[in-house]
Amino acid sequence: MAVRRQDALDYHSQGRPGKIEIRLTKPCKTQRDLGMAYTPGVAEPCLDIEKNPEDVFKYTARGNLVAVVSNGTAVLGLGDIGALAGKPVMEGKGVLFKAFADVDVFDLEINAPTPEECIKFCQMLEPTVGGINLEDIKAPECFEVEERLKELLHIPVFHDDQHGTAIISGAAMINAAEVVGKKLADMKVVFSGAGASAIATANHYVNLGVKKEHITLCDTKGVVHSERTDLNKYKKAYAHKTKARNLADALVGADVLVGLSAAGAVTPDMVKTMAKDPVIFALANPTPEIMPEEVKAVRPDAIMGTGRSDYPNQVNNVLGFPFIFRGALDCGATAINEEMKMAATRALAALAKEDVPDDVMHAYGLDRLHFGRDYLIPKPLDPRVLLWEAPAVAEAAMKSGVARKKLDMAEYRDALEERLGHARAFMRGLSERATHAPQRIVFPEGHDTRIIRAARIVKDEGIGIPTLLGDPQVVARAAGEVEIALDGIAVVDPRTALARDGYAHALWEKRRRKGLTVEAARKIIADPNYYGPMMVATGDADAMVSGMEQYYPDKMHGLLQAVGTDAGGVASGVFMMVQEKEIFFIADTTVNYDPDGPTLAAIAAQTARLVRKLGITPRVALLSFSNFGSARTKDTLKVAEAAHILHASEPDLEVDGEMMAETALNPETLKARYPFSKLVERANVLICPNLSAGNIAYQLLKRLGGVEAIGPILVGMAKPVHILQRDTDVQDVVNMAVIAAVDAQERAARR
Repeated sequence: MAVRRQDALDYHSQGRPGKIEIRLTKPCKTQRDLGMAYTPGVAEPCLDIEKNPEDVFKYTARGNLVAVVSNGTAVLGLGDIGALAGKPVMEGKGVLFKAFADVDVFDLEINAPTPEECIKFCQMLEPTVGGINLEDIKAPECFEVEERLKELLHIPVFHDDQHGTAIISGAAMINAAEVVGKKLADMKVVFSGAGASAIATANHYVNLGVKKEHITLCDTKGVVHSERTDLNKYKKAYAHKTKARNLADALVGADVLVGLSAAGAVTPDMVKTMAKDPVIFALANPTPEIMPEEVKAVRPDAIMGTGRSDYPNQVNNVLGFPFIFRGALDCGATAINEEMKMAATRALAALAKEDVPDDVMHAYGLDRLHFGRDYLIPKPLDPRVLLWEAPAVAEAAMKSGVARKKLDMAEYRDALEERLGHARAFMRGLSERATHAPQRIVFPEGHDTRIIRAARIVKDEGIGIPTLLGDPQVVARAAGEVEIALDGIAVVDPRTALARDGYAHALWEKRRRKGLTVEAARKIIADPNYYGPMMVATGDADAMVSGMEQYYPDKMHGLLQAVGTDAGGVASGVFMMVQEKEIFFIADTTVNYDPDGPTLAAIAAQTARLVRKLGITPRVALLSFSNFGSARTKDTLKVAEAAHILHASEPDLEVDGEMMAETALNPETLKARYPFSKLVERANVLICPNLSAGNIAYQLLKRLGGVEAIGPILVGMAKPVHILQRDTDVQDVVNMAVIAAVDAQERAARR
């Protein structure tokens, strides 16, 4: 994925600087609250902890808190840039901990260039945190720091740069050996690279069953062999007697290549000499040691894995550290030992053999995904990883004697599912899905800098193929103002485009019996807000995202003329409301002022179809101020009529009404008071009785409820055309482009 420098800087700087903040978990609104939070009330838990130190996990956040500690001596691919410059990376690590496993993080960048200083700092830190994730500390010092801290501390210590790749690639290794029918003990493994990650991975492979004498390391000076005198003790453990002196020599007859070095370090000629059915993990990022296409050209029998999301078998450390710490913290582990690492590896390997849920395949734009050469380890966005890996780690900790707590594993899995809903990963999954079949997306307001920046992201991330409409000079000038390059992005001027006459005629054909003349059609087609919809209507674009500079009714007028609605459809607007753990859909929020019963039924059915497209099972509540006839007015009767229509026309849809929002969102009340209802679970699709209610509801949730609003998503139209709000920002545009792309993909699949 390409990332522009300015976009990255804006992401980190706009709004509140950085990527993280501390939030309160207890009320702090009254004087009494403050007295409980601090003095005098805080003395009580202090006294209890003094008597029983284990009570610190009961009364404080220590049990869910990890310190990400770095001295900045080996930051990502940037090298020794120092602790201060490495802070954005450590904040990013905290984001991943929180997003994937709900683990809180303090990122701590320290001016401690020597191992002794790092060790002393972490020793002093122990009372504060439940675990320490060492990050971006150069080799070989990182080995000494981790080893000493494991001896000194009674909390989990884990150096992800060493063990993350080992654990994840180890799972792929187990499954690759099974696929090619080889035993780990018989496989010869060569490493391109001999740093911290390579040595830790080699050690882990030995624990998995690979023979140590079958492992060859290659560093920048060549093969690590027994005659070299320049080796540290960690490399020396793999210094065997061999005639091989370089990577090409070492790869002759090798079964496995693990690349942890640099782009281009491996050539096709080297791969040609490997054993039958070679396994190649080329893990240098962002460009691997050798590209999968190069391998396939010379060794079609090879199994390939990289660190990239655009190829099969992505070895991504995010499959490891969040869930390993989750399991370790939850059982109160005093260490992360070899048994726990092995449990993580085997859990990932086992999960890859399970049937893959539809929502995971939807996230990656795939129709099928099953265990084999192209699927050796779970996808990073698979929510099941939490439910498999964390319990495996916790159970291993209990069995190996390092856990303070005894967990009931069935109850623990239930608690994990409640802790972290799937909503966090939903837009990530949709974005990933969009990249698998990029759609042609037209943006009529090509001169708007927000649209230009969004189009650049859409192009760079592979979400779609953008076209900007407008005067090319004006668009170029606007792009220059925000330092956006337009390479790869088409800019079309509707006033001079060759397609103008064809679109004008097509529009006239649609509207000639409704007062539109040929001359008028030629005139209005020069307007991007007509030209864009006609591109979609005629098949020259797959989707459209527009509307930032017009009022919604004005924009709808043009779309209905150029594109029109589905046969029997009713245009309506849906907002997707994304919370931390749940996703709700609210309709109609933008189009129909006072829909009657049949129109409400159509809006509900269309919204349910949208929700299914996105990979979610719809549970629909038709909302009112009464419950099932408790008040009989014109408004409640039309909602009840809509429910009656849907029960007949959509018998498989879980839908009911009329009901209050409180009832729709409280399944216990629904079951107890209205056991006859066809809605049996908590509703996730809320159909409002009129435009005022829908619009007010989504805006209140957005402004007061801390909910991200994505939309409005326009449903009921004959083509994927979507209208933006006037106060839209760049991320809103990108989100709508993702929705539009997935919408277009689904329609294409139905054709």
